[in-house]
Amino acid sequence: MSLLSILLQATTDMAPIAKMGAGIGAGIAAIGAGVGIGNIGRGAVESIARQPEAVGDIRSNMIVAAALIEGVAFFAIVVCLLIVFL
Repeated sequence: MSLLSILLQATTDMAPIAKMGAGIGAGIAAIGAGVGIGNIGRGAVESIARQPEAVGDIRSNMIVAAALIEGVAFFAIVVCLLIVFL
């Protein structure tokens, strides 16, 4: 037997485990994004409480950081869903 046929057989046998891992990965990505955005919001509220005159700058930086976190989480969830359905 060639190495390629052994690897193909191993990947076929591990397909259900890979799908379970992809589902767990999608859940972890969603939880991580929620925690990250929660930390951003907490930090922004604390910063606004300390320096109310900097509300505009803090808000815009918070929105940019939250968008970046959402983008990474969305990418991770899409990759996990591709593993599950393909």
